[in-house]
Amino acid sequence: MAAGLAGALLVAAAQAHEDKPAPPADQGGAAPAPMKPGAKEPMMGGQAPREPGTVGLMMPEMDSHRGRKLFASKGCVACHAINGVGGHDATALDAHTMQPAMNPFEFAAKMWRMAPAMIAAQEEALGHQITFSGEELADIIAFVHDDAEQHKFSEADIPPEIRPMMHHTHGKPEGGAKAHGEELGHHHDD
Repeated sequence: MAAGLAGALLVAAAQAHEDKPAPPADQGGAAPAPMKPGAKEPMMGGQAPREPGTVGLMMPEMDSHRGRKLFASKGCVACHAINGVGGHDATALDAHTMQPAMNPFEFAAKMWRMAPAMIAAQEEALGHQITFSGEELADIIAFVHDDAEQHKFSEADIPPEIRPMMHHTHGKPEGGAKAHGEELGHHHDD
């Protein structure tokens, strides 16, 4: 396979030198990697290579309005309340109780530290583990830290299929908050 790929690249290079297009990859050839004019390295994914010493990170756009909808539709609201709306198995996430400036990576790190308990609670309450794309997580973090957007959050935001999950009891008559309070880092007085 490596010999075939090397051969296809040599053919493509020879044809490019003759100003002929290389055969499509599905016809046994391989299209050459695009080159930025004057570049010595092929572009990766159609983009020029990074300068040495630079970090190729991209910050997603954080949209608290989308985050409000995701907070409810993904089921976060089953355990976390905002404006008193939502479950009480885990810490309320009211923005006015948080630091005025926050690092979104610290929020994600806190979620990571709580992952085993959160996954167990999600599987019991929702029947599955919640998954997020990077963009979805960015939007939820924006919502959790946007007091103005949180004031718009109400029972009307909660999809009908999520409502029953907000009142789960983890199989305990005293309810989920007491049953899982310590493992979720949330203590309740008796």
